[in-house]
Amino acid sequence: MLKSFKNFILDTLFPISCLSCGVRDAWLCPECFNQIGILTMQVCPYCEKAETPAGAICPRCKARAIEKNSPLALNNLIVATRYTRNNLARLVHVFKYNFVPDLGVPLARLVAQAILENHLPLPDFIVSVPLHPRRLRWRGFNQAAILAAYLAENLSPGLTIPVLDATVIRRIFTPPQMTIKNYAARKKNMQNSFSLGKKYSLEENIIKNKKILLIDDIATTGSTLLECAKVLKAAGAKKVFASVIARQEMP
Repeated sequence: MLKSFKNFILDTLFPISCLSCGVRDAWLCPECFNQIGILTMQVCPYCEKAETPAGAICPRCKARAIEKNSPLALNNLIVATRYTRNNLARLVHVFKYNFVPDLGVPLARLVAQAILENHLPLPDFIVSVPLHPRRLRWRGFNQAAILAAYLAENLSPGLTIPVLDATVIRRIFTPPQMTIKNYAARKKNMQNSFSLGKKYSLEENIIKNKKILLIDDIATTGSTLLECAKVLKAAGAKKVFASVIARQEMP
């Protein structure tokens, strides 16, 4: 009863309305959600140019990796929609910086639709890109973890996909990627920022030879996803797929 009264007061003082059209009682109404649309084309996560099935690595990037003897950690990247489409940028901003975790549900639905429509194989485990503890305390929630929790329950009806908590940890407190305007500087900012969580020892590693779905909200250079994928592959993961709401283009 106390919770219901609290929700009533909040709804009265701060009424929820669609951030796209203004209709009451939803942060994103069904009509505006359907107008966002899912990307039908995915590209290689490395060159970001070649169109590939389910965002797999293109033949040219594979050949370069073999030539340099430099294995590629991220096998696929599914981008759900365009960052500039139908007010999506505002939705993501409010989700993360106005601290509205309820927006995670419609945004996660976009990711789920994209994964299913691109026929990405179901993973053995889902892992969310971690926040540094300092940033987690400031925000109060990890936006990627909210997306991952929804996907765990909704990617396959009747089957809950396990979400692994603290598999990858962010060991270095780095400036937010959105504050760095240079492409190369963004990539450098993420280097060696992640490591395997202590409870996932290499001796008793449950992710060995498993397919992992790595989830984040937005990709720009893709360096955050790539660094996390490296940690997972080094720990023995067989495949690392990734999916995000959208890719934000560098200016």
